[in-house]
Amino acid sequence: MKIELLEFTRQALAQKLPRSEITAILLQAGWNRAEIAAALGAFAEVEFPLPVPRRQPYLSPREAFTYAVQFSALAVATFSLGALLFDLINRSFPDRLVPNVWGAATSIRWHISYLAVSAPLFLAFYARTTRAIQLDPVKRSSKLRRGLTYFALFIVAAFLVGDTIGLIYNTLGGELTARVLLKVLTVAVIAGGTCGFFISDVRNDEAEA
Repeated sequence: MKIELLEFTRQALAQKLPRSEITAILLQAGWNRAEIAAALGAFAEVEFPLPVPRRQPYLSPREAFTYAVQFSALAVATFSLGALLFDLINRSFPDRLVPNVWGAATSIRWHISYLAVSAPLFLAFYARTTRAIQLDPVKRSSKLRRGLTYFALFIVAAFLVGDTIGLIYNTLGGELTARVLLKVLTVAVIAGGTCGFFISDVRNDEAEA
């Protein structure tokens, strides 16, 4: 946040100017609504002779580590689930023109093993961070938390894009239509469900903030 904007907002509130009037004059000066809202949000709406600073969200290194593990586990679980479903589709709808390397028993065991570890790990850390936010709702508006969320979504999307590239490659090689449709549906459900859930979570956090 710009220091001059924050200082102007503090002085304007000290002069008992209405927030709507402060917003209007800052808009005329070229500031955007997000910047103005952040500056006004830095001060609590309480009755006091001076503007009262609002407590700002803070994530400790330990909490940052917790989020990193949580979203890394999500990425591994998502990729493993998609790869496992691809293996099962290939086994259910074999293509004689394409070697059935995706559906090998070893590959399925590996994907199940990754999923068995990463999924419970993600759920455990997600429950932990959810409880922490319930105890301290200010953490909802943490920029670091939102940044890690979008970074994790990027990793998940990267894995799913890789699956999609492999799907296109195999399609060009002459895979059966049933295999193609099922794999497209798998990618769409996993990508849409994962991204939709966490984007909704971030928007809810912003609304609460």
